[in-house]
Amino acid sequence: MAAALRPAILRRIRLSPSPLAAAASAASHPHALARWLSRPMSSHDAHLTRDEVVDRLLEVLKSHPKVDPSKVSPEAHFEKDLGLDSLDTVEVVMAIEEEFKLEIPDQEADKIDSLPLAIEYVANHPMAG
Repeated sequence: MAAALRPAILRRIRLSPSPLAAAASAASHPHALARWLSRPMSSHDAHLTRDEVVDRLLEVLKSHPKVDPSKVSPEAHFEKDLGLDSLDTVEVVMAIEEEFKLEIPDQEADKIDSLPLAIEYVANHPMAG
């Protein structure tokens, strides 16, 4: 079902952060901006460490509007632990794609239903940036 919803969501949703939202985000995560600005411009320059992947994925999940940040851990399952439904999971996978500048094929995206699987996918992806 998630595979069927994903293309519809991609066609309809294109979010641009407002300057106010970007400022609020930067204020709440001051090191995130510095880390983002200091990263290599090309994913070919340096591969991410597993710890960097985990940290960034945790932030992606904590920033999702339907997720209680206190429940997010590296072992969290999207549905069982975080209470996300299939549409929310598609949105999370899309946010992961955006965060790491990846395009995850539908067949792989459908399998990502927990942080351990997301960590494994991104950490092993050669183009993750």
